[in-house]
Amino acid sequence: MKVYLSVDMEGVTGLTDPEEMHAGKRGYERGCELMTADANAAIEGAFAAGASSVLVNDAHGSTKNLRIDLLDPRASLIRGPGKAQRMAQGLDGSFQAACFVGYHARAGVPHGVLNHTWMGKEIQNVYLNGELCGETRLVAACAGFHGVPVVLVAGDEAVGEEAREVLGDVETVAVKKGIDKFSAELLPPSVAQARIREATARALNRLSDFTPYAVAAPYTLGVEWNSTAIAAAVALIPGVKSVGPRHIEFTTDDFAQVMALFGIFATIGGQIACGSGPYG
Repeated sequence: MKVYLSVDMEGVTGLTDPEEMHAGKRGYERGCELMTADANAAIEGAFAAGASSVLVNDAHGSTKNLRIDLLDPRASLIRGPGKAQRMAQGLDGSFQAACFVGYHARAGVPHGVLNHTWMGKEIQNVYLNGELCGETRLVAACAGFHGVPVVLVAGDEAVGEEAREVLGDVETVAVKKGIDKFSAELLPPSVAQARIREATARALNRLSDFTPYAVAAPYTLGVEWNSTAIAAAVALIPGVKSVGPRHIEFTTDDFAQVMALFGIFATIGGQIACGSGPYG
């Protein structure tokens, strides 16, 4: 049984501060250790349930956050930028299950710790075939495109609710309960990681209960930006069209193009926003 593990950071045990997510900022190194420990908990659960291999993808920001020197040696790690499939890099039809750890609620969800979708302040909303879409739905749809079911989502309480709404009876683990975007009631790491380990094993032991999250093609990705400048810039990409002053859409039959294009959007949007100072 091959298991795929996508690991983000905002939903990691113990983390609530944006500085803990960025290299060089206060608390980042400890954040990386906690992120790796959450990943290890899922890896341990997977092997306890009979996994033959686990592929881990560092899916946060720079994608250089997970500590390979602390990672369970039975797993392998995809690390570093330039990954065409971003949060789903390495995922294909050879896997029997996908697990998401450290995930967070989509932009605008009340009590979602560090809630956002793909980028921070640049994106207001994302839509997939007309439905509001967070990162859980997006990456689950990519897994479904490859015929792989998502069996576990671990993060804050809000992302668990979002995951069950999208995926049904998926195993979820709430390692923290949001008070506001930057505050939460936290579980101690030993408790949270034991729950991740147990839930991963439980999910894989009932693998036959899960089906891939199927979104019908063609796939239309809609992004509502907070800036007319970003919307105008990304609309210059062939195949992308403006549907409003801050809203663009792209339609394709190949979900891999959705994931790749989102990465290009983020690159363009980040450059415009960061270069625009207070107007970004």
